[in-house]
Amino acid sequence: MRNLRKLAKEFKGKLEPIKVVLFDVDGILTNGLIHWDGKEVGYNRATHAQDGYGMKLLMDFGIKVGVISGGNSLGVQKRFKENLNLDLVFLGNEDKREAFLKVLDLGYRDEEVLYMGDELFDIPLLKRAGFSATVPNAGHEVHESVDYITQRESGMACAREVIDILRYAKGIEPEIPTFSSN
Repeated sequence: MRNLRKLAKEFKGKLEPIKVVLFDVDGILTNGLIHWDGKEVGYNRATHAQDGYGMKLLMDFGIKVGVISGGNSLGVQKRFKENLNLDLVFLGNEDKREAFLKVLDLGYRDEEVLYMGDELFDIPLLKRAGFSATVPNAGHEVHESVDYITQRESGMACAREVIDILRYAKGIEPEIPTFSSN
């Protein structure tokens, strides 16, 4: 694994202004595989617990966190709206530019937004965001459009990799509990 603290120093100028972190769902927070359960619940995806915890850490330190996804399954709604209680959840529209503009309408500037996506329709957001990232298995057009390509693959805590780089660049160090000595 690359030295994330060293990368944070390298990207510090682009990461310090970040106030909003947005993720694509399929192919970033999941491995991109979609499973039909054969029931009314519909399509299901698996997300990584480390990504979820990293998102909570950012929110605890006042950074707004959200998802922008063309999908809108019950599982995605429950994970991001109810379980993680993200600040910003935009689902059901493959034209993600509208959601990005809604974030800017909240008073944020392009340079204050970090976006992570992996597909062609993510490119407009990746190019506009103050900092952008993707995964190794994204297409070459996406790779050409981002500031950073993770070592970790889709759905395997790749978002956490980017979250940790951001944390280090901003000096966010959560308190790690210890046992008291007797």
